[in-house]
Amino acid sequence: MKVTVIFVMNLFVLTALGEVAARNKNRGKGSMWWGIAKAGEPNNLSPISPGVLYMDSSVHGTLRRKQRRLARDNPGLLVALAKGANAAIHECQHQFRNQRWNCSTRNFLRGKNLFGKIVDKGCRETAFIYAITSAAVTHAIARACSEGSIDTCNCETHYKGRPQVTGNAAVAGVRDFEWGGCSDNIGFGFAVSREFVDTGERGKTIREKMNLHNNEAGRWHVQAQMRQECKCHGMSGSCTVKTCWMRLPPFRVIGDLLKDRFDGASHITAASSGHHRNSNNAHRNRPPKSPKSNNLNGNSIHSKRDNRRKHKYGFQLKPFNPEHKPPGAKDLVYYEMSPGFCEKNPKLGIQGTHGRLCNDTSMGVDGCDIMCCGRGYRTQEVVVFERCNCTFHWCCEVKCDVCRTKKTIHTCV
Repeated sequence: MKVTVIFVMNLFVLTALGEVAARNKNRGKGSMWWGIAKAGEPNNLSPISPGVLYMDSSVHGTLRRKQRRLARDNPGLLVALAKGANAAIHECQHQFRNQRWNCSTRNFLRGKNLFGKIVDKGCRETAFIYAITSAAVTHAIARACSEGSIDTCNCETHYKGRPQVTGNAAVAGVRDFEWGGCSDNIGFGFAVSREFVDTGERGKTIREKMNLHNNEAGRWHVQAQMRQECKCHGMSGSCTVKTCWMRLPPFRVIGDLLKDRFDGASHITAASSGHHRNSNNAHRNRPPKSPKSNNLNGNSIHSKRDNRRKHKYGFQLKPFNPEHKPPGAKDLVYYEMSPGFCEKNPKLGIQGTHGRLCNDTSMGVDGCDIMCCGRGYRTQEVVVFERCNCTFHWCCEVKCDVCRTKKTIHTCV
């Protein structure tokens, strides 16, 4: 009995040390919080009173101390973060649905990465994951502020009270439009995203610099897509006066832009160096801790306090090829070549392309020649049951038939 107890105790100690080692190994890679995407599943976020959410241990364990403080001090933020993380996963899988690497995720376990071991390499795919998750968090928080879902922020107020006057106005002082409505609070979204997402990235190693740069690139793409929306007012829709506000586009627009950046990502050298500040700048844009101390003008993208976002982190990344120009603020960067995704590689969590569907008529990346890596493909006919002949019946029902059709599919061998 005594030997058994000692064995169990030793096993417990080794398990604990293993968890600590795994956490230290991932230190500075800032990826553990991605598990918050599972916060949308039942029993992970439990309402204990209106407007208050309880974070259970499975979610709590994925966050660092600073991240937990942000979630605690900004009620409603956790839900926005979970929404952003899920949006990033869905957008990543959409953008890469027809490529060898399809942004697959694994069942999240504590100490494991949601996107698999591919993020252990500083390659293009990892660069995209960091950029899309940072962008999604920025987008989700900015939108949640305007929806009133986060207690410590509100609509972006910078534009209010600034009537626009045209030079062709017939009467002096007549306004073409005035700011109104509720603008998405990109200032608050940008600041909190940097504060939350960049936690743990010290910017000392090439990998941490890569992560910080790609996180920042994702945020800049979101901010650059703020667009003006207006509503007309006047007799018979004459649009004598318009009320306008600033709005973010659907996240698909951001995903398309980041996919373009992925295709043209900058290869940097591991010798990238330069002046480095003592820590990243995230804490300088710390969001207010309570509604009482909330200064919406301070969260404006044009305020003096928030203009610090215009300054990048204190290092300059060098291109691998000296003849190429250094990467810009919106460029994605990587320093390792991507692994082959043709064959299964358990070490990197790569599933390979065996059994993947392909398009035998396409010359692109979804074509059978490229998707199947020259191994060939199998063609077969399958019977599919689909809704068809749908008609609308007043009111308000759509009735459809179920049609049985044959389809030809191609799968990689």
